[in-house]
Amino acid sequence: MLARAVLLLAAACSLAAAQEEPREIVRRAVQQMQQDLIATRHYDFLQRSETCELDSAGHEKSHKILLYEVTMLEGSPYRRLVGRDDRPVSDEEAHQEQAKLEDAAAQRKKETPAERQRRIADWEARRQRDREPIAELPEAFDFKMAGHALIAGRDAWVIEATPRPEFHGRTRISKLFPKFRGKLWVDRASYQWLKTEAEVTDNVWWGFFVARLNKGARLSLEITQVDGGEWLPRHFKIDASARVALVKSIHIQLDTTYSNYRKLSAPR
Repeated sequence: MLARAVLLLAAACSLAAAQEEPREIVRRAVQQMQQDLIATRHYDFLQRSETCELDSAGHEKSHKILLYEVTMLEGSPYRRLVGRDDRPVSDEEAHQEQAKLEDAAAQRKKETPAERQRRIADWEARRQRDREPIAELPEAFDFKMAGHALIAGRDAWVIEATPRPEFHGRTRISKLFPKFRGKLWVDRASYQWLKTEAEVTDNVWWGFFVARLNKGARLSLEITQVDGGEWLPRHFKIDASARVALVKSIHIQLDTTYSNYRKLSAPR
């Protein structure tokens, strides 16, 4: 009798999970992501940025790869160039970058308490502005279950997102949500956001009519677990055509990876 009751309870729990409302899954995933983004301040890491510009025929016009070491320095991040085109920078450039780092450290150490507080507050405010649109995602889209998939060995819900016509964003970024559709993968065990793919469905103006991101642009973001703890960005990619300053048309591919996360043992 007890075994039968346990089996029935397990079946009921499985059915409830299977029927879980996609919007609630996304809401919980957003909460997880917000917490993890806050945790990035406790890590140093490497940022590799690859930029490729193509002409109208799809031929490569320019291609550069820059590798930065991002470290917390006196309460806010400092980015030092350490590689170019997948090779270490020259000895001369390394010395220049080290000198700039030491100068920045000296300048920050000389700050008054008010100056230090203002610098850190400005950085935190920018981080907060970046996080605010994420909080609006659950209300900005209609969500539909699209199956299951394995992402880095984890069983994930696959959820499709289409914009809700009645949604009006509160931030500069969220006001653009009606011109995006996408798909997201959420870990079924932890509700952790694992991956996102999005497509621009109409031309998007960026800035004060400085640039236009054309319809068809694609973006993707992947998240990874760091040392069995927080989940932090691993890979961000954009493939887009754009028109800059209403004159220059470009096709650009941006590919950024984040690696070598190292948790700080004490504030720096």
